Order: sequence, then C-alpha cells, then structure tokens
Amino acid sequence: MTITKAEIFSQLQMTLHDTFEIEPEKITLEARLLDDLEIDSIDAIDLLVQLKPMLGKRKIDPSYFYKMRTVGDVVNGLYDLLSQPE
Repeated sequence: MTITKAEIFSQLQMTLHDTFEIEPEKITLEARLLDDLEIDSIDAIDLLVQLKPMLGKRKIDPSYFYKMRTVGDVVNGLYDLLSQPE
C-alpha cells in the first residue's frame, strides 16, 4: 500500500495536536517547527517516537530529521522513508 503526502500530513497534524496540543490550523506545510510550532530537538525525538507505528520496521536515524525546518520537510522526509522497502 502506498501512502500519500496528504495522508502523511494528516497523520502528522493529528500527532502534533495530540502530543503537543498545537491547534490544527497552525499546522501547515509552511509552518516552521521551532519558530512557529515551538518544537525543539527534544520534542522532535518525541514526535519520531509517536510516528514510529506509521513507519513499520523501517529504522529512523534521528540525525535525518535535524535538517528539517518545516512541517513540509517532515512530510517529504517521511514520504521518502515510506517509499523505501521495509
């Protein structure tokens, strides 16, 4: 099954809201993780833990996400990871 970027964004939006109590309307593809959503590096690790079920058996190197600055960057990164075989 192939997941779309829209589905990833929806899951990410729900996870950010549920985990960090961020209002869904603030979570856009252009929203900057640190500046707009106040997601720091510790929060980013928590976010990865929450998203792990979506990734199945794929391993995530946390440093992969260090360069990501926006929600859109995360969506694209997850899409790339999910496009790889497990």
